[in-house]
Order: sequence, then C-alpha cells, then structure tokens
Amino acid sequence: MAGMSVKGIDFVMGGITDDKGVLITDPDKGGLGAAGIALWDGDGDGATTANVTALEEAGQQQYANNKVKRINHGVPTPQLALTMLDIPFDDASKMVGYGAVNGGRVLGSKKPHVAILLATHDFDGNWFFEGFANGEMIIPTRNHGTSNKNETDSNAAFTYQAMAPIPNNVFLNVDGSQQSYKMYNTGDSKSWKGYDVMLAEVFGGYKGDNPMASYIQATGTDSFTNTNQADVNKPTA
Repeated sequence: MAGMSVKGIDFVMGGITDDKGVLITDPDKGGLGAAGIALWDGDGDGATTANVTALEEAGQQQYANNKVKRINHGVPTPQLALTMLDIPFDDASKMVGYGAVNGGRVLGSKKPHVAILLATHDFDGNWFFEGFANGEMIIPTRNHGTSNKNETDSNAAFTYQAMAPIPNNVFLNVDGSQQSYKMYNTGDSKSWKGYDVMLAEVFGGYKGDNPMASYIQATGTDSFTNTNQADVNKPTA
C-alpha cells in the first residue's frame, strides 16, 4: 500500500543541467558531486525544512444560469523553500550561479538549470519522492545575529522556482501536457518503474550508480518500522 502523507526528510539531492536539459557530470564544468548528482548527507550537512508551495491554485468559478458551470485553472508555479543545516560551499555556489572571481564568489548574469529531488517516507514504509527537473535557485536573504550565552546560527536558506523541463517529453501527464513537478512512490504498483528510471527523468538522463544505495545501508532505512499498519513494507535500494 502506498500513502500520500509522509514524515521527516530523508535527504535532498540536486543536479545541474545544460541548456538542452542534459545533466552536467563534470565538476570542473559546473556539475555537482563526482558524477553530476549530489546527495547532501555529510558531516553537518542535510536538509532541515523543505516546503513545497503553489503546486496548484484554487480554480476560478464561472457562472451561467445562476449556477457554477465551469472552473478554470491556471498554470501551476511550484516553489520550494529549502533550509539546509549546512551544504558544501561549492555545490551551493554552483546552484545559485555564483562564479569564482578574484578570490571570491560573485553572482553571475545567467542562472543555472537546477534539478531537485526530495526524499521522504510514507507511513507504510515506502519511499516518497518529489521531483523538479528544471528550475532556478536563489539565496533570498542572509540573516545574522550575535551570539551570547546561546549560539546564533544562520543556516543556508534557498528559494527554488520550478520551470518546465527542457526536453519536451519529460513530466508529461496522461493527456500529453508537460508539468514542472512529479511525485513518485515506490509502493505505487500502477506507476513505479524503479530508481534508475526516476533518476534519469529528474536528472537529465543520468545513467550512473544509484546515490541512494549507500545512504540506505548506512542509515538503516531499509528496516523502516511501520507505525500505523499491520503490514510492513520495507523500501528497497
């Protein structure tokens, strides 16, 4: 069984694609991690909040004969407000478009194409993923405060605005229209096709190793305990 409600944040992954929507795998050419995808779970690294908004807007009611006869819906404009406990400086700089100039990093004139995958679990023990194949990321603010007998931290906060994927065959709905957001549930027998298919779709044709495999083994999430159902579905790598 697959559920819609989830708990916690397992991790967030990111990648950068080129103007054709193909994942950049070389770190020296703007890619993240060793092969184009970064899963932030190092010493002190990881996501603390990831709030997805504007997936849909309430429709506008249209009347005739003193009745509601039609409801029209505008184009969804998803955004992700992401706060990281910490994230590698180089990865964050690349995603928001800060280039290395004369000993520091300066915002460039063109924003990179960023792909994001958010991972959680539903209450039946299945992986639940929310994917954005293309978008732009900004650092909207930097809030600092003095430390006293309590330390005042300023964790890295980003705003991500999703756009339509660049290849026109990615994130199509059943009617053939392209969307900017897609969700995956490993317990959904009607749609789930495997990690390789998902990673390639979200991250511009990625064909490397599954970055989640070592993470699953290290954290023990493959023995996830179901808290509200009689049957326990264990996620697999």
